[in-house]
Amino acid sequence: MSNMTVNQRNEMERATLAGSSERIRRGSERGARVFNVFALIIGAALCVAAFSVIDGWAQWIVLGAIVATVVGFMIAISPNRKGW
Repeated sequence: MSNMTVNQRNEMERATLAGSSERIRRGSERGARVFNVFALIIGAALCVAAFSVIDGWAQWIVLGAIVATVVGFMIAISPNRKGW
């Protein structure tokens, strides 16, 4: 921190970066619900299409690997995940 200017130090010590108890405005909750409903419908349609097309064990293994990768990615970028 010794090589920083006064302005840079002030930015690092702001309450918003220090984890203050103020709540961050996230936007429209209604918009998030609408998006979730559409995403669920599209996801269900894609699942039905995948289950109707897959016909061999190798394709099931590939689908399982894709699902495992997506779940791992969701865990990795989760905002509730605690750091090391």
